[in-house]
Amino acid sequence: MFDTMTTTKVVGGLCGTFLVLLLGKWAAEEIYHVGAVAHGDEEVAQAYSIDVPESGAGGEEEAGPSFEEVFASADAAAGERVFGKCRACHKLDGANATGPHLDGVVNRDIAAVGDYAYSEALTSLEGAWDPAALDGFLHDPRGYAPGTKMSFSGLPSVEDRANLIAYLESAGG
Repeated sequence: MFDTMTTTKVVGGLCGTFLVLLLGKWAAEEIYHVGAVAHGDEEVAQAYSIDVPESGAGGEEEAGPSFEEVFASADAAAGERVFGKCRACHKLDGANATGPHLDGVVNRDIAAVGDYAYSEALTSLEGAWDPAALDGFLHDPRGYAPGTKMSFSGLPSVEDRANLIAYLESAGG
């Protein structure tokens, strides 16, 4: 079925293909070189550089209204739409899902749902879920309670957090 000539053709075809790919890679690197280029005695990177001012904390928010100011005029109806992001893991009917139920969560003690297995990160916290504590947790759950089981990355918008807390307060009995 296979004779010596067929095997030679197959091996030659593979080697030829490999050679074409190597030559193509070499040509592309010569045409689109992205590494540093030496100009005289100085080493210069071939790219545009954009000056970005360094911030002290890395991710500081822009100055804006405080949470208390936004929460005073929060819209529970808008918060119901934001709750759509929470609905996959939390319920408002008193039944636990992947996360604990959020029925009456505003001003409830932290880790107070008896039939839910909280992470040690939340059981070690003291106090209650007042609006300010909920704001901090919803902004950055892993930063507020390092080691939490909640995989949600947080709500960066202070308006969304305030509206969500107002909705939870109005819907939570």
